[in-house]
Amino acid sequence: MDDIEQNIKTVLHSIREYETRYHRTPLSVTLLAVSKGQPIEKITQALDAGQTHFGENYLQEALDKIAILANPAIEWHFIGAIQSNKTKLISENFHWVQSVSDIRIATRLNDQRPNHLPPLNICLQVNISEEPTKSGMPIGEVDAFIEKCHKLPRLRLRGLMAIPAPKNIFREQRAECQKLRLLFENLLEKYDFLDTLSMGMSDDMEAAISEGATMIRIGTKIFGFR
Repeated sequence: MDDIEQNIKTVLHSIREYETRYHRTPLSVTLLAVSKGQPIEKITQALDAGQTHFGENYLQEALDKIAILANPAIEWHFIGAIQSNKTKLISENFHWVQSVSDIRIATRLNDQRPNHLPPLNICLQVNISEEPTKSGMPIGEVDAFIEKCHKLPRLRLRGLMAIPAPKNIFREQRAECQKLRLLFENLLEKYDFLDTLSMGMSDDMEAAISEGATMIRIGTKIFGFR
């Protein structure tokens, strides 16, 4: 058994354990393997181990991998910063975009999504910790964005994504994740089509799952350091 296969089993075991510990619905948390900077060989090993969701930050690197692997079982997630001149290639090649925080970018993704493909799944990236150096939309602008985005026919708005401020203490990690959960629950009262809460990485996955994450983004625990 190779390391990546074992790493995926270990991460999935932890996810299922946390689902039980925090009274989450079994199998309600999806594992997104963050494969940025990783070679094709490692992604293939992860795929052979049953992993199908992969996240990429850098467009050209991702496009090369998508072309080489050409595997319809994979769902590719773009999770990096989005430049307006890259939206066409992103809209044509990805299944999900988790880093949308600008209605202009959302509109471009909508307009450039090919008609033969299903609507592009997107998450709104929220600057939940209100850090000036972090990407994401301010909390106060989220509702207006959803109103506009939901009207774009080639997009399917799935939910929220955030990168909470890093904390070393579990209760502090959980407090950061709780901010996004409370925002998500408030939005669900008005927008019942939302179903995705993407938060949590290698160092705070337990806190994220305890606060309702439905998707966690794990790189190092699967692939090791780049």
